[in-house]
Amino acid sequence: MWIEIRLESRHTLRLRVSLSRALLLLALSSVFLLSGFAQQTPPRPPDPSSQPPKADQSKDTQKAPSQPQNQPVPGSSSRQGKVEGTSNDRLFYTLPNFLTLENAGQVPPLTAKEKFAVVTRGSFDYVQYPWYGFLAAISQAQDSEPGYGQGAAGYAKRFGSAFADGTIENYMTGAVLPSLLRQDPRYFQSGKGTFWHRTFYAMSRNIVTRTDSGKEQFNYSEIAGGALSAAISTYSYHPKSKLVATTTPGVERFIPSDQTLSNTAKVWGTQYGYDTLTLVVKEFWPDIRRKLSHKRNSGEGAAVP
Repeated sequence: MWIEIRLESRHTLRLRVSLSRALLLLALSSVFLLSGFAQQTPPRPPDPSSQPPKADQSKDTQKAPSQPQNQPVPGSSSRQGKVEGTSNDRLFYTLPNFLTLENAGQVPPLTAKEKFAVVTRGSFDYVQYPWYGFLAAISQAQDSEPGYGQGAAGYAKRFGSAFADGTIENYMTGAVLPSLLRQDPRYFQSGKGTFWHRTFYAMSRNIVTRTDSGKEQFNYSEIAGGALSAAISTYSYHPKSKLVATTTPGVERFIPSDQTLSNTAKVWGTQYGYDTLTLVVKEFWPDIRRKLSHKRNSGEGAAVP
């Protein structure tokens, strides 16, 4: 009976962590958006004498048509570590969104080396460190996985565990299995249809994905990769059962093991739910970004005397 109560409690705990992640996403977006607007200065009116003739501008426009958003330019070189066929985009201008393409259509497949390169770029991005630090702080405050203990040592273990959990899943679902099974780890935004049509499309991409040849296939990389990453992390470095001393002399507290099948299933379920929510955000982020850019440009235009 005690074990069942504890498992239910752990289930509730993981739900809280997922909600905390969503709250962090909103908080980070608000902070970065506000800071971006605050740093904007009204642009100076262009000097007519410094402008090239209009005829030359029209010729240049005809010779160099603009490329669609996030489309790789043929023959272009990568910048900022970008892998060709991926993007430099960030959700809410903050979180790595390098595997999302907008209006891409048929694009060349990623090689195994490129899949590993883009996953490495996103997994070790500078934003990830405060992100996992935040999750570790929540875990410590709620005393989840008490086998890690408290204090600086307990926090360090939780930070390392959270970082390892996320990194292992990123590699398994975005590089290892997609390379072995020749599946495309990128998310191809729909951008068409009603709100609910696009929402269901985004949610379905965790079940159906593209192959490297452009065909649709069951998303073994997400389903099996998520399960494998949850099993690897749970049974390798998560706490085992042990006895710890209490404040009462001669009395020890038994802490059950976190390396259980039920815990593995809950970790996988939490990761799958979070990945699904992220895909929905990725689907509508371009629309949100365009509206924000439109408002920003409108504000700048009104500020010009």
